[in-house]
Amino acid sequence: MTERPSLEAIRARTLGGAITDVPGIRIGHFTDTRRPTGCTVVLTENGATAGVDVRGAAPGTRETDLLDPSNLVDKVHAIMLSGGSAFGLDAASGAMRWLDAHGFGFPAASVRVPIVPAAVLFDLPVGDPSIRPDAEAGYQACEAASDSPPAEGSVGAGAGATVGKLYGMDRAMKGGIGTASARAGAVTIGAIVAVNAVGDVMDPMTGGVLAGARSPDGRTCIGSTRAMLAGQMPPGIGAGTATTIGVVATDAVLTKAQARKLAQHAHDGYARTIDPVHTMWDGDTIFGLATGRSGEAGDMMALGAIAAQVMAAAVVRAVLGAKGVSIPGGLTIPAMADLA
Repeated sequence: MTERPSLEAIRARTLGGAITDVPGIRIGHFTDTRRPTGCTVVLTENGATAGVDVRGAAPGTRETDLLDPSNLVDKVHAIMLSGGSAFGLDAASGAMRWLDAHGFGFPAASVRVPIVPAAVLFDLPVGDPSIRPDAEAGYQACEAASDSPPAEGSVGAGAGATVGKLYGMDRAMKGGIGTASARAGAVTIGAIVAVNAVGDVMDPMTGGVLAGARSPDGRTCIGSTRAMLAGQMPPGIGAGTATTIGVVATDAVLTKAQARKLAQHAHDGYARTIDPVHTMWDGDTIFGLATGRSGEAGDMMALGAIAAQVMAAAVVRAVLGAKGVSIPGGLTIPAMADLA
């Protein structure tokens, strides 16, 4: 087996920056101290054109139909990413309450209605499953929102995230949340992603496993697809036990159809860094946002190519920043740094 590069070497060749480098984007985390779970809000309170692309077979989402280019509303005021499975969709209600209190929303008759699409990941096995993000968690995430680079790793929606679960939670590793950004001429593209995959997180440069299913002794990553090709078939796992959710954003001027295309391109970043990806047990979802702050029309060829790159970098940074966790009852889930 080829020796894995050091954490420092991987960091050095991974794109830096953050989604908050995109003007008009603010990020806020809420991390529950009672067990590893939480939520992350992407605030665009002044409105951003939005699209979405769902490729996993077990999604948990809210307000995604509204983002179809043929439908009326073309701007959103926040995107909520949350742990807690379907229960975590309640966090979006807290973001709506915060936006309403601050006067942001879609003008409808005599009121403004905040538009907050959301997606959730399944982290209920990591600690007490009765503890999950709620509306107050979503409100507090908005209160914490800033245009400074957000924390990465085991925080917010990535607090309870895990990866490499095909061979059971006792052989899984810690996932997390990561972010990255890059420039394309006069515009900026950024991504943020909570990585909670059934599959392994791969090094896009070498194809090696960074974090994923471990050997029975727990010391090395086996490579889930490689193991299956060798005849080591995994036991059955329940539907909806994973899901990677993210946002790709730009300050270019885009239509709703172009925002959706941006999200579609960003899924290539998942494919470069997660294996297997878009499975029957993942609800993999990416939202595309365009704040238009640059005033520049988007070149979809360049934006699409770079969106995939920044999303891939964000996935890698999610596991680079993750911290291992010990769950009451004896389950220990190590992070990438623990096996380095």
